[in-house]
Amino acid sequence: MYQRKVTRQKEVALHFVFWIIWLYFNALEVLETGIHFISFSLFHWTYIFVFFISFYSNYLIVFPQIFNPFRWYKVFVGVLVMFTLFICIRYFVEQILTLYIFQRQNYPITTGTIYYIYDNVFFAIKPLVISSVFWMILFIVKTMDYNSYIIQQQKNTEIKFLKAQINPHFVFNTLNNIYSMVHFKSPNALPAIEKLSDIMRFTTYESQLEFIKLSDELKYIYAYIELEELRKYQKSFVKWKLEVSNYEQSLPPYLFFPLIENALKHGEYSNELPIHVFLQGDSEQLIFHVENKIGTAKKDEYGGVGLENLKNRLEILYPKKYDLSIDEMNGCFSIKLSLCLK
Repeated sequence: MYQRKVTRQKEVALHFVFWIIWLYFNALEVLETGIHFISFSLFHWTYIFVFFISFYSNYLIVFPQIFNPFRWYKVFVGVLVMFTLFICIRYFVEQILTLYIFQRQNYPITTGTIYYIYDNVFFAIKPLVISSVFWMILFIVKTMDYNSYIIQQQKNTEIKFLKAQINPHFVFNTLNNIYSMVHFKSPNALPAIEKLSDIMRFTTYESQLEFIKLSDELKYIYAYIELEELRKYQKSFVKWKLEVSNYEQSLPPYLFFPLIENALKHGEYSNELPIHVFLQGDSEQLIFHVENKIGTAKKDEYGGVGLENLKNRLEILYPKKYDLSIDEMNGCFSIKLSLCLK
């Protein structure tokens, strides 16, 4: 659920501070002898009252209507309404109400209507402009905050979707492997099913986390390779070189797995022609490098889904903080992912 940073309590507090500052500066008078505080007269207080009513009429009613949705004609209508409201309220308070209660009027009874309107248009500008600016500033802050929330929600939704694509892709490949074992009545079929069960149990819990330990990501990769070893009836066709100072380093799940998956699925490898995996890193940077001989078998129609997902996730999770380089040379495929963790 969206929770505003500018809460109603904070907004009220800002208004309270504004009125204290506004009253303070309106109570000051600059004379040749210096700055002095003035004593508010009756019509000082009436002007403050009219200012207050006009301010919140514009802030709470007129401006929200102008921007819901925004139309230029609403601006002109709103300005006309506010000037009219200010003039009418001030006339009622200072020419009728104060006369009835205190037998006093701010403007002489001989003041003409045109002059009264002209004079009060000037006084109406202050509450109109100040309340408009106040409302616009808070509106921009609220809009930026909400847009940030929406963008984050979109990122979270896309990441969840991409994770959901990774799991079926992995299951699809592994079930194909197990199907092949069962078809040829391999004794490794049952261990492979058990290993797949362990992996799926791991992915069910770990994939829901925003970050996991580097060691957990490696355990997941090792389990996947063990499944491939059972299918291939071979051991140690992946050569590791690890230079990591902190295996507790946090990173999003399935970040390195697609690189291994791609090599196992589309590469040609054996004990004599192993896949080389190099992992180097510290608290500031991680480098994961995989090299393998390019396979001659035809790729299936689902090829490339894992790497494409990886690129999309990197754009979301590490914008401008990663480098994914892919090279093909002399029949070898090389892919290196560098992450800036700072």
